[in-house]
Amino acid sequence: MNPDPSTSSSAAVQLDNVSVSYGSHRALREVSAVFQRGAVGLLGPNGAGKSTMLKALLGFIKPDRGRMQVLGLDVVHQPLEIRARLGYMPETDAHIPGMNAVSFVAYCGQLAGLPAVDAMQRAHEVLYYVGLGEARYRNLETYSMGMKQRIKLAQALVHDPDLLFLDEPTNGMDPKGREEMLELIRDLAHNKNVNLILSSHLLPDVEYTCDHVVVMDKGAVVAQGPIEDLKGPGGRVYELRIKGDEDAFVKVMRASGMECHATDEDVMRVYVPDGRDQRALFALAARHGVQVRHLRPSLPTLEDVFAKAVGED
Repeated sequence: MNPDPSTSSSAAVQLDNVSVSYGSHRALREVSAVFQRGAVGLLGPNGAGKSTMLKALLGFIKPDRGRMQVLGLDVVHQPLEIRARLGYMPETDAHIPGMNAVSFVAYCGQLAGLPAVDAMQRAHEVLYYVGLGEARYRNLETYSMGMKQRIKLAQALVHDPDLLFLDEPTNGMDPKGREEMLELIRDLAHNKNVNLILSSHLLPDVEYTCDHVVVMDKGAVVAQGPIEDLKGPGGRVYELRIKGDEDAFVKVMRASGMECHATDEDVMRVYVPDGRDQRALFALAARHGVQVRHLRPSLPTLEDVFAKAVGED
């Protein structure tokens, strides 16, 4: 899928036909994508190539082919300039045992080029911001999983970067911690005007925090654009529950040009093409002896976008 060239001039990140292989495994397959400034979700199941893309953009992995730009800089020729302007929250832990939180975050600030005094001041500020102010003198190995996620965010913020890469930032967090992390990310994007790319396999995380999305599956980009545009109009999406042979009726609906997939509840989400409405569903059900138990219009969600993009049932 090619990015729209008319929108790429002010983009935070752009990839053109980028491929990355690990031996015989192709992790990225001729990926072209534009990440606009603001909050962009990088969405896809585990193994889709999201972390590989971020590492390639950081210059940690050399692509087989293609061109990448971050903040208008070429990744191949200007990797250190790019890293100086990026904050990276990796998926895996990268702590230094024996250090307390404020020393660790200040050290990360110095590695990013801050003078020691400024780095220490910023470390205190960002630790309070992420909710670790009271625990900033504790050693990192005593931190819970949720606290370790917060300190990864703190070290990514300490040098006031122009762009954040957040790789699965809610991993391992309990519901309350996950909600608080998402509030922090939303605040960064919408109140503090920080450009960020949120890589996640969790659709609600992306939908809550981001305005644009790049959807990946099996190493390829399958959809991209503003979330609201990708959702499309709401009148053509319906929640449907039937009495009868559900599998057979799904085949009937698909044969008539409709799309559908199951949800966690006993309800299907059905996409009816333009020019048709719920009467088409009732007519199909009547012809095939299926009883409609529940039918109502529904607003499209990012889950619908993902299901359509990757061809899920």
